[in-house]
Amino acid sequence: MSKHEKVGTLLLALKDMLEVHGHWQSEPPSSEALSSVEPFAVDTLSCAEWLQWIFIPKMAFLLQHGQPLPESFSIAPYVEEAMRGQEGHADITRVSMGIDALFTPQ
Repeated sequence: MSKHEKVGTLLLALKDMLEVHGHWQSEPPSSEALSSVEPFAVDTLSCAEWLQWIFIPKMAFLLQHGQPLPESFSIAPYVEEAMRGQEGHADITRVSMGIDALFTPQ
């Protein structure tokens, strides 16, 4: 399985975990909230909103258009801390760690 395929599988798993645990929203945040320039949009979005409305769509766009993927990044520490105490914390963090593992320089 290629890296693109692995990322796609994990993005679907992340979406599923957000849905299963009640974090998936049917209505997007305001355009102002989505326009944040802060890392993870911490000033305008919850972690789950950032994952749903920014992270997953941007990564999906790269996959769908055969674009190069980022060299490295790490979202799991943010997800783990920001979602602590929320429904599905462990499941969502676990999938985030799986995504990070694909982007950790070997």
